[in-house]
Amino acid sequence: MALADPTRRAILAMLLEDDMAVTDVAEPFEISLPAISKHLGILAAAGLISQEKRGRVKWCKLEPDSLREASIWMQAFGQFEPVNLDAFERFLAQELDIPPPEL
Repeated sequence: MALADPTRRAILAMLLEDDMAVTDVAEPFEISLPAISKHLGILAAAGLISQEKRGRVKWCKLEPDSLREASIWMQAFGQFEPVNLDAFERFLAQELDIPPPEL
């Protein structure tokens, strides 16, 4: 599973902040660029991120809808820490530029 690896989870946390170039994603890790590219490929195949080429640079972007689905799926097993879905929903609304639901 794409979320099983701590490196991939760390990459997702980084992408919560903003889109990043692959080289910027790789910078904090002590593994090779090809290894980071493999992790990014797994995340992209799972639909958790998307990648696009802008000029000569490949950029990575978090796909918040897929991440939300993964969070809901994990909660169904009851073995993970509870996720603050209200905060996550506010984040998704901001990322997708839609108004948050009224409480």
